[in-house]
Amino acid sequence: MEEGLDVRKKYSMYSPLTLAYMGDSVFDLLIKEYIVGHHNMQVEKFHKRVSNIVCARNQAAFMDAHLELFTEEEQEVYNRGRNASVHTKAKNASMAEYKKATGFEAVIGYLHLCGMKDRLDVIINQMLDDAGELM
Repeated sequence: MEEGLDVRKKYSMYSPLTLAYMGDSVFDLLIKEYIVGHHNMQVEKFHKRVSNIVCARNQAAFMDAHLELFTEEEQEVYNRGRNASVHTKAKNASMAEYKKATGFEAVIGYLHLCGMKDRLDVIINQMLDDAGELM
């Protein structure tokens, strides 16, 4: 994927829910890759560890703790995702947590689509550091 202003402009025009849809999958895959690459266990245990990290409640807490980590551009994408009109919510999260998680996932999707792997790595590594006790 190409990184550049034209690509960033293109994806900044996408619906925040589309970005979150992509971000949900990308985030889940990156966390799975990390856990599988650092541990050897039964699939059920993998699933439990990954689920504890990628849950909406954890994503919302991450945003509360690390909003300053995000650039102005990323914060704009986050705000669009958080403020998007959603008609569902996670079963184990409040609506406020779900909206913050949607914003977080929108940023992840945006960074992935724009090919901004280095920024994505910074955010994922911070999330993994924060989730240390869950691993």
